[in-house]
Amino acid sequence: MRLSKLGGKEIVNLNDGERLGILGDSDIVIDDKTGKIISLLIPDKKIQFKFFGDREEIEIPWSCIRKIGNDMIIIELDNY
Repeated sequence: MRLSKLGGKEIVNLNDGERLGILGDSDIVIDDKTGKIISLLIPDKKIQFKFFGDREEIEIPWSCIRKIGNDMIIIELDNY
């Protein structure tokens, strides 16, 4: 799958069904030596106020991704 195909997919936690965000609003951490994806950085929607570009993020390790479907990415993340 190409990276461009991941954009716009909604990220949902399998454990509690919570919608964490859209991949288009997120960042991807890539190992520059191997080219493999290490994790996804998703803006934390629980933070109500941001000051001058401060951004709280949830880091989702690539190993927590369970399924990438047509419209969403299902992850299994216990504590964040």
